[in-house]
Amino acid sequence: MKELAQLLNEMQRAGVIRNYALFGATAQMRYTEPVATLDADVLVAAADPLDVLSGIYEFCAAKGYRPEGEAIRVGPWPTQFVPAFSPLTEEAMEQAATADFEGVAFRVVRADHLAVIALSVGRAKDLTRILALLESGSVSRDAIKSLAARHGLADAWQRFENRFLND
Repeated sequence: MKELAQLLNEMQRAGVIRNYALFGATAQMRYTEPVATLDADVLVAAADPLDVLSGIYEFCAAKGYRPEGEAIRVGPWPTQFVPAFSPLTEEAMEQAATADFEGVAFRVVRADHLAVIALSVGRAKDLTRILALLESGSVSRDAIKSLAARHGLADAWQRFENRFLND
């Protein structure tokens, strides 16, 4: 992860991306027990919004990082660069926490945003992510409820609570 953090910070300094934040399962590991994942997912705001990923791929290629399917291998991690795709993911990226990873600053989506992004996607593994974040104490039900409501997901949160949290 240190190598990925260094690469992302370098991309930002070079103006290839305006912002970034680690999200998905790799970000969840900041808040919960380790989880199985095959790749790292990074939300990005590209410098050129009309050509979101080509600058990233060119920058990585110049540094010796090569594509592998939908990802670019950065050290041991296949990394997927995902353009922020909604007001929720844009907010999550903008409000990400800055963590220290072996002396390198690394932006990571906050637990409340991880939970609500997972709620918006709604796959079984995403719903499990919400439960793990709640069980770890990294986020409260009220925080998820409030954020979900702000992003039009109040009904989805109510269904989740009824299914998994109400006795």
